[in-house]
Amino acid sequence: MSSRDARGDKGASTGKRVGGNKRMSGAKLSTGSKGTGGGKKVAGRPHRGGKTKSQASSRQRTGRPSHRVASFDASALEGAEFIEVSNVALPLDAGLESPASEVNRPTPVPLSTETNHPAPATSAASPAPAEGSHAESLSRAAIASALGVAPEDVASFSLVKRSVDARKKSNVHFNATYAVSLAQGVVYDALSPARGVNVRAYDPPAPLAIPDLRSLATSSDERIVVAGTGPAGLFCALFLAEAGLRPLVVERGAAVDERTAAIESFNAGGPLDAAANVQFGEGGAGTFSDGKLTTGTKSPHIRHVLEAFVQAGAPDEILWQAKPHIGTDKLPAVVKSIRERIISAGGEVRFLTRLADIELSGGAVCSVALEDSRTGAREVVEASRVIVACGHSARDIFELARDRGFALERKPFSMGVRIEHPQSLINRAQYGAAAKHTALGAADYKMAVRVPVRANGTRADATSENATRGVYTFCMCPGGEVVAAASEEGGVVVNGMSRFARDGENSNSALLADVRPDDLPGNDVMEGVRLQREVEHAAFELACRNGGVPYAAPAQTVGDFLSGATSSSGQAEGGQPGGTVAAASEARRRTVVPGSHRRVGASESHSRLVVRPSYPRGVVWCDLRKCLPEFICDALTQGLPLLDAKLHGFADPGAVLTGPETRSSSPIRMVRGENFQARLASDLPDSDEGPATRVYPCGEGAGYAGGIMSAAVDGLRVAEAIAAEFSSR
Repeated sequence: MSSRDARGDKGASTGKRVGGNKRMSGAKLSTGSKGTGGGKKVAGRPHRGGKTKSQASSRQRTGRPSHRVASFDASALEGAEFIEVSNVALPLDAGLESPASEVNRPTPVPLSTETNHPAPATSAASPAPAEGSHAESLSRAAIASALGVAPEDVASFSLVKRSVDARKKSNVHFNATYAVSLAQGVVYDALSPARGVNVRAYDPPAPLAIPDLRSLATSSDERIVVAGTGPAGLFCALFLAEAGLRPLVVERGAAVDERTAAIESFNAGGPLDAAANVQFGEGGAGTFSDGKLTTGTKSPHIRHVLEAFVQAGAPDEILWQAKPHIGTDKLPAVVKSIRERIISAGGEVRFLTRLADIELSGGAVCSVALEDSRTGAREVVEASRVIVACGHSARDIFELARDRGFALERKPFSMGVRIEHPQSLINRAQYGAAAKHTALGAADYKMAVRVPVRANGTRADATSENATRGVYTFCMCPGGEVVAAASEEGGVVVNGMSRFARDGENSNSALLADVRPDDLPGNDVMEGVRLQREVEHAAFELACRNGGVPYAAPAQTVGDFLSGATSSSGQAEGGQPGGTVAAASEARRRTVVPGSHRRVGASESHSRLVVRPSYPRGVVWCDLRKCLPEFICDALTQGLPLLDAKLHGFADPGAVLTGPETRSSSPIRMVRGENFQARLASDLPDSDEGPATRVYPCGEGAGYAGGIMSAAVDGLRVAEAIAAEFSSR
């Protein structure tokens, strides 16, 4: 549903928005009237007449090289004040200066007590580097070359998107998209774009308008309850609050400052806090990850989410980076700022408050039970609507939904390990001789292959629908660390994170294999959760049995994993640690802690690779096949050489595998209709009527997203649907 669809009659004229961007760049591109006829000429606006002397001389200077397209149809640009030029090859030195600017930062719009006012003008793209700088000259020259004009014919330009093009290691460069205005008198029909360069009218992103629904808000005794403060819950609550609907936001975990302290204590060897850890707490699991903002989904809301993050303090560059990220070190302040904005707009946020029950009356929600995560004390709150945005690790919510009669279904998920390399290896593999160029930063990768499914050691029938299984990398963290992501006692879970600078010595990525619903026995919808728990507990016990402290992680080198050997580099000796303080201390001494130098084992003698495992609770060298399902290990064994063919060195024998990674996505989907409301298990599957439960499954935990961006977008879509319901009253 588009933002326009959700405005309704009462909100169509409002100007308040989450992103708050004007429809034009603030980089000195907009210079006058948008009229298309004659009359007064406007600086920066192309002349519509014949070729001017300036343009003719420009054509003589630039010529029409053989790499130019044979013809160019400028009719589509008629009336455009600015043009978008994409696939501009940009030298790396042009990236040595950031085009971002503090004056470009969008400004939040406070709620007015009378009416919603338009947001102040902000840019839709980032400004160019400082005028006269070397980076500015390189950028201007690249744009001019792409268009077939002289550099002085480019009046001004603004960066819209930039990515690294490393397809040819001998010519690593940036690939950029710009919003461009041409000098006065330069005509569009005389442009001569280079081959591969695309030119079209610049269409800035439309702002997200939020309707003013304060007069329609329900009474204070009947709240819209948003359960969860991950990306889905936060962005849903932000929209609803700024629409005047005063949502009550509950989060089972702690506020981000308390959560950060609890995680640091756990990483240092302290006890696991079930209410404040990598999975639970303000911001969700994504707060302690790379803060990656890429997504495979296509939605206008992607821009709105990015703008809201910038408003909350995220770096401006996420607006133009092709692969934006915020970083674990910056995300806590960002999510706190979004929470404060929700509160200032009339919402209420309660931490350490778990959604414990949902009460239905006539098939629709009437109240919820909220439970204090520390004391267990309960409170019943009347609710007109409930948004279930609890994340993929809130396993008790799956059980609650099943017990209250909601329709659930198994969905595919993945399982595997974290693979860790020196970041320098990835840089060389991706960038070649350009790897040390300071404009590039830490390289990343994203790969996927399919491998034959084997049964009892033999390949499955090649004609079978399930003849292959996907093996892929996920959530690659350049210059990052492996994270201790447990949320339940007696289970080990790993994840990955990077700080904004991505300047750590290692890179890591999830290395996963598909788990399909038919891989699981029986018909119980909770079978995927059971498998996750089984693997996590097995990993905990395996590490302890091999001499590790509680919550140390089992690890194995790639060479030993592929050969079926147990890694012995730094292998802890002795039996399972006992329960005494002395035994725990001895176990900690035997655990291989982050930063420990590893000996090179026999199976990896031909590798010069030295990886210092970064998992904070320490790793214990084990045979990962003793905690992971056989079909997962078989798929990873087949997939590693294939991935190495895509990225040389990926399967180096000295790379480190740390496991298990079990929480990449939810194994369950809470079924909802086209109106975003949850279906009951008793609903007829072929009914034309949409469900009317007024319970809205949302985000990754409910099975409708796969990362920060897609979850945030889903939160906005749900909020729009609710706003549309109010507007239609």
